[in-house]
Amino acid sequence: MAQEPWLEVKVWGEYACFTRPEMKAERVSYPVMTPSAARGILEAIFWKPEFHWQVREIHILKPIRFFSILRNEVNRKASPRSRTPYFADEDRAQRHTMALRDVAYLIRVNIALKPHASREHPAKYRDQFRRRVARGQCYHMPYLGCREFPAGFSPPCVDDTPVDMTEDLGLMLFDMDYDSSEERDTPRFFEARLERGVLRVPPELYEAREVAHAARPTD
Repeated sequence: MAQEPWLEVKVWGEYACFTRPEMKAERVSYPVMTPSAARGILEAIFWKPEFHWQVREIHILKPIRFFSILRNEVNRKASPRSRTPYFADEDRAQRHTMALRDVAYLIRVNIALKPHASREHPAKYRDQFRRRVARGQCYHMPYLGCREFPAGFSPPCVDDTPVDMTEDLGLMLFDMDYDSSEERDTPRFFEARLERGVLRVPPELYEAREVAHAARPTD
């Protein structure tokens, strides 16, 4: 079977923070966008229950620049079931965030149909996605890791080239998988490497996920 053509979208923003899950008290960003963050942007632009996105490559179009900010956060969430008033001013704490500044990425993806949509041809979804990107349409504003860091998006330009940077990035978050046995989301990681400005997501990660999903018992 011939390889389906990949889709591309360019995203950018003034700030970004792709938080490392092992950092608890302070937010520290990965140096580049994670596959799960890229999927979130794609779903903000176009989502259908008949398919899911598979991120294949993330091109880093601008040099990696970190900066530090202080943000006011709260230590706990207000519960709608609580009968006592919640005062955010009394629960506020200042925390450091190590974020990214002036970022731009080219995301390359393809569409994987779900079993119940096996008779649908994915070409129509690819066309719908291209039209939405060209028109700047989205279901909600995409963001770069944190909701306060909005992302712009457009079709890629012919002169968009990745930075000339090769580096091992260590363990990176691939995505969150729901573990039905423990009724919680489980993080999945992979050994990430940046090769001449391109982060490639191993396809076997998606293959292993499909096998795990197929093995789940159905009600």
